[in-house]
Amino acid sequence: MSRIPASTFVAPPRKKSALKQKLASWARWLHIYSSLFGLGVILFFSVTGLTLNHPDWAFGSVRREQLHEGSVPLEWVRTGDADVAKLEIVEHLRREHGVRGFLDTFTQDEGECLVAFKGPAYSADAFVDRSRGTYELAIITDGWVAVMNDLHKGRNTGPVWSWIIDISAVLLIVVSATGLVLLLYIKRRRNPGLIAAAVGAVIALIVIWMVIV
Repeated sequence: MSRIPASTFVAPPRKKSALKQKLASWARWLHIYSSLFGLGVILFFSVTGLTLNHPDWAFGSVRREQLHEGSVPLEWVRTGDADVAKLEIVEHLRREHGVRGFLDTFTQDEGECLVAFKGPAYSADAFVDRSRGTYELAIITDGWVAVMNDLHKGRNTGPVWSWIIDISAVLLIVVSATGLVLLLYIKRRRNPGLIAAAVGAVIALIVIWMVIV
């Protein structure tokens, strides 16, 4: 008489295994969507990294210089130690000559005022004669490659772009960290991947050490 095999006991899934699966799912979701969301800025900083490293690539980097002359009302630039009408002078230069960028410097002495504007690959400097109310304005603009390079460095770009740089850095950290977490869940690729990451880190440290020394 044949024996009836005992029913196989199925153990309930472990909480630890479920937690690992949930973590892997979240890491995969974050990795995919942070990569896609930051694709534009990551590509931008990658390309501008190349243009910064190769300043001899001169395409699109034509410099233009413009010289302007004009005058402001004498009451705006009263001689002596009295303060000048800074806001009026700044707005006059923007309105009359299309000056852009942010106000970087406004200094005055007994005979002259210096008004300097800065922007990515852009500068505008005005010298105002306080005795006559006349001024000379020099505007220098570089090409689009120089603009992108300044954006990469955060040079003369203002607080909004500074936030974009910070957000881009956080996105890169998230993409890298979630990629590493996902690698730990792939048994066949885990060891080769970790070895490749370690070798890359060691090579980077050696290069940095050689450059510093």
